[in-house]
Amino acid sequence: MDPVALQTTIGGLTETLSGYLTNVLGFVVGFVLTYLIGKLVLVPLVRRVLKRRGFDRTVLSLGDSVLGALVVVLAISIGFMAAGFPRFLTAAATLGGAFALAIGFAAQDLIGNFVAGVFIIKDKPFEVGDWIEWDGNAGRVEDIDLRVSRVRTFDNERITVPNGDLANNAITNPVAYDTLRQKFVFGIGYDDDIDHATDCVIEEAEAIDEILDDPAPSVRVTELGDSAVGLQSRFWIDDPDRGDFVRVRSEYVQAVKERFDEEGIDMPYVYRQLTGEVEVLESVADEA
Repeated sequence: MDPVALQTTIGGLTETLSGYLTNVLGFVVGFVLTYLIGKLVLVPLVRRVLKRRGFDRTVLSLGDSVLGALVVVLAISIGFMAAGFPRFLTAAATLGGAFALAIGFAAQDLIGNFVAGVFIIKDKPFEVGDWIEWDGNAGRVEDIDLRVSRVRTFDNERITVPNGDLANNAITNPVAYDTLRQKFVFGIGYDDDIDHATDCVIEEAEAIDEILDDPAPSVRVTELGDSAVGLQSRFWIDDPDRGDFVRVRSEYVQAVKERFDEEGIDMPYVYRQLTGEVEVLESVADEA
């Protein structure tokens, strides 16, 4: 081979390799610098801002995950720009847009649950540890994720609920406030003294420490049934919890029942009495 041609070939290869090395070095430098700035400056800064605004650990974890992904994408983009491949970013953006559109149509429910999870975390209709009721179900919230929430029922079962169901339907949160009012209907006989029975119900409520004096217990006549007059007792408990609520309610109802027995106040129950006659007809064959 001609020495001049060989020298030219070697020079070309060297120049090509030098260009590749320059591109690789530019990508590495751009990626590393952007990644370090994002991880060491941007993520901690946003985390401090969220903490100052009083967001809980779920929001902080979500912010770390989202920012971490954005930092990686941004670092890759700047790395390719530093390497001299701006066309790659244009192609990647076009391909990414088409891919995102396809994913959006294929996973509408999944995305809807994700968005609902964001709103649940932001609006806080309930928090981890709350006792909630929805769509005929009830339990204590164990975990709130972006896609689903996990609820432990009072029968010790776990229900995994899509966040869309919780965000789009009515939810009862009995422990959202410091106090909770409860109601119970006691039935007395039509011949019993309503005022005396009312005094007994209120006195038994006042004797239980967990029932608040302010607001005071009250009793109202709410129904005239087939066999009983309904007295609805209304009482308040402090710092409501499912276990305390069930225990206090049970103790109160039992105390009123025993007091009615002592005072001779009847608690009638519905019964049915069948009257009539039964006629037995002999068949023609028997008569024959």
